[in-house]
Amino acid sequence: MNALERNQTGFNTDLYWQDEPVKVSDGTEQTLKQEDFFALLTEQLANQDPTKPVNNDQLVAQMTSFTTADGISQLNEKFGNFASSMTSNQALQASSLIGQDVLVTGNIGHIAELGQGVTGVIINEQTSQNTKIAIQNSQGEVVRTMDVGTLAAGNAQFNWDGTDQNGNPLPPGDYAVQVQGDVFGAPTSLPTAINRHVDSVSLAGSSQGVVLNLEGDVSIKLDDVIQIGR
Repeated sequence: MNALERNQTGFNTDLYWQDEPVKVSDGTEQTLKQEDFFALLTEQLANQDPTKPVNNDQLVAQMTSFTTADGISQLNEKFGNFASSMTSNQALQASSLIGQDVLVTGNIGHIAELGQGVTGVIINEQTSQNTKIAIQNSQGEVVRTMDVGTLAAGNAQFNWDGTDQNGNPLPPGDYAVQVQGDVFGAPTSLPTAINRHVDSVSLAGSSQGVVLNLEGDVSIKLDDVIQIGR
């Protein structure tokens, strides 16, 4: 299996809404509401022993306990509504990314049509020498190599124009970018981040937030974006 096949996963269905099984009620989730509490309190007062009336301290403690529990329940509900509102606002803001490029960690670039290329960043923690970029097609064949020489430590931008070694434009599809250089005299593979085009935005489950659907049938979480624009 070549590098492109290992990294090419397409749409990640785990990022979208999942069908939740219908829960069967066993009665344990039932809770007392405020009116139920006061109904019980009324019955308690009506049926108390006249010779041993309910202590005021006990009555106040019961009312305080219920009020606290009811307040926490309402607070949890408000926080849930707040979280849903924040997710919706985030999706609305993310919609402005449609049609733009985002920088994403990985080594897979996508060419949508002839004449397009792939750009990105080489993430270089140490100075590398004899640095070379190899472009592989979906069959794992190297269609282009580029010699970039010595790279200082830091992020270095690269630009492949989408042509083969003879300058012929390559067909649309996914291409893997492999970078290797000598670090402290040892051949080392260098990680990359690729600019990808945003086609659409989806609102996924609450645990996933906003999902960006990229050109080339790939979906990522908004949190995976390193940079917006080139």
